[in-house]
Amino acid sequence: MSLNRRQFLQTSAAIGASLALAGPATASRTAWRERRDLYPEGVASGDPGPDSVILWTRRPYDQGTRHVLTVEIAEDEAFRHVISHAPAAVSAAANWTCRVLAGGLKPMRVYWYRFVDADGNGSRVGRTITAPKPNDPRPVNFAFVSCQSVNEGKLNAYRRMIFEDQRTPPPEQLGFVLHLGDFIYEVVQYPDEVKTRYDRTIYEVARIPDGLKVGNFHIPLTVEGYRAVYKGYLADPDLQDARARWPFVAMWDNHEFSWQGWQSILKAGKIERPGQSVKIAANQAWFEYQPARVAAPGGSLERFDPPAVKDVPITKFDDNGLGIEPNNLIAINSLKGYRAFRYGRHLDMIITDQHSYRGPDPFSDPSLDKLGGDEFGMFPEDVIQMLDGGRAFNGGNPPAEVRFGDAHVPNPQRAAPPQSILGATQKAWLKDRLKASTATWKIWGNSQGTLDQRADPENLPAGLTKQKWPANTFGSLGSGDHGSAYHERGEIYGLVRDAKITGFAIVSGDRHSFWAGYASTALPPGKFDPVGLSFIGASLASPGAMEANEHNLPKDAPLRALYLADRPGAAKPEWTFNMLLRHGVRSCLDYAKNFDLARARALSNPALAPHLEFVDLGGHGYAKVRLTGDAMRTEFVCIPRPITRSETADGGPLRYRVAHTARLWRAGETPKLEQQVLEGDVGLSI
Repeated sequence: MSLNRRQFLQTSAAIGASLALAGPATASRTAWRERRDLYPEGVASGDPGPDSVILWTRRPYDQGTRHVLTVEIAEDEAFRHVISHAPAAVSAAANWTCRVLAGGLKPMRVYWYRFVDADGNGSRVGRTITAPKPNDPRPVNFAFVSCQSVNEGKLNAYRRMIFEDQRTPPPEQLGFVLHLGDFIYEVVQYPDEVKTRYDRTIYEVARIPDGLKVGNFHIPLTVEGYRAVYKGYLADPDLQDARARWPFVAMWDNHEFSWQGWQSILKAGKIERPGQSVKIAANQAWFEYQPARVAAPGGSLERFDPPAVKDVPITKFDDNGLGIEPNNLIAINSLKGYRAFRYGRHLDMIITDQHSYRGPDPFSDPSLDKLGGDEFGMFPEDVIQMLDGGRAFNGGNPPAEVRFGDAHVPNPQRAAPPQSILGATQKAWLKDRLKASTATWKIWGNSQGTLDQRADPENLPAGLTKQKWPANTFGSLGSGDHGSAYHERGEIYGLVRDAKITGFAIVSGDRHSFWAGYASTALPPGKFDPVGLSFIGASLASPGAMEANEHNLPKDAPLRALYLADRPGAAKPEWTFNMLLRHGVRSCLDYAKNFDLARARALSNPALAPHLEFVDLGGHGYAKVRLTGDAMRTEFVCIPRPITRSETADGGPLRYRVAHTARLWRAGETPKLEQQVLEGDVGLSI
């Protein structure tokens, strides 16, 4: 259903944007001449609807506090058929950024846009695409990406994405890019202080005014600091080109606010402090630099109008882990990023915020260090499940003590509520959206992963470690996302199962690695009962686990073979960490000794990872999704480690391309992925 002018005015006001309505096509009325230097962060579009899309640019001025640009929207790249010519204000209060809601557009159409100032100085030309109507049966094509640290790498993956999309038939081209967070890294290194990390050059991004320093990292505390980081990131030419080609649908992860922070608590390494004003500053910069359908707190068309808060300790939490300190509530509610949109008949995209409402970390009590397990590099999975469940564990009867082998400590979570990453209000909203969806595919855009990371150290041979891992238990290699939020994850998956929802899938980021598998509440020895699919996309540029292991894991480490296999004569070790998660300890140890892949896979532990079809902890690149009425296809496009910018138009070579396809299943059926390696070598990932 199309909106009328009044409704578009109301919508644009609600999201703090100027309005540009389409009309009859005419020739351009501006004397536009491209001056990219005056629009240093380029142009962008975001959150496409069937009849509208948000357009963005930044045009800084040296004088005055407010100026008016003109935005032109055309049906052709030459701007001979301009359908909208409208004023667009920029102001110093919004750091000279501009947000325009382009309305009255036709569904599933490519449009071109540009901005021009009063003197004819113009931005580069941008390209955007509207969404299809809700009943449109055509396939849906999109990409999902995350983690683009240009402080430590380059964005060759965007160049590859653009190169391939330009050569793809129009019906198969990408409609939008879903960015699942870590668009910026607020922890900034300065090249004059640290030259390299691993084998990577540290590139200049920004200088942080009035910030903190943790180790080699500078951290912003004000909106000026966050703005400086966004401007530094948007100086990257490949990121600019990507934002100029497709509408982005963006959601923040942790680094848009604070590395280890949660709610409005700032945390980085040894620093942990109240950060209500910092959270608002981060939200303001995100609002200014991301074209998204989110509402600023002040309701202004031109600026964020941050609410006033005090940085005071948060000491009281409700039964869902939400800090009820008033300044905390003001800060985390200053910008609501979670939202959903319909994209044709086949997609309901439901995007959540994993940091603003999450409760305290249930795994951080110092007493847990007494349980040991450090020599294994993992923590007992049954203990993780107990701590996650809090007072709800074991049907409301959690044990008084936490045990691992002969060690035991009082259960620090015995009286605590179950861990919540989403918070009560957002979780209820997510459930309601899933139940109400009529699209073929209901995709949960979760900025963090949901797939379990576990190993079977009980199968380590005697003598390799000082102590023996307890029999019939698994080890967890990660916590902090929904891979170890068993209780909350179980609530959502239980709803999907009980409501007989089909076509449920999750796309995630954050882990700096590629994963493909199934959404199941439990794994063996529990009941493995998949209700959907789960995919995690690799980082665009940020270092991952295998890079860290290559540089930090000693050659004589007793358990090195679980992570790296040193083939005689090879320039680099092979990544057995992938095999550890997919097949288990026995496969890793045998492969590191014999380098016989078939023999190693024959030793796979079938109880370890029935939820995984693919894992590459050293991958970089992006993922493409194609949705039809009967199938979901997810393709991982993996590039070499992006340490330097590629000199070729295609972004450089590929490591591999692998696709996972699932037919739409009926309620009560088990989803099944079919894997196809399309090119390259996936190594030990399958």
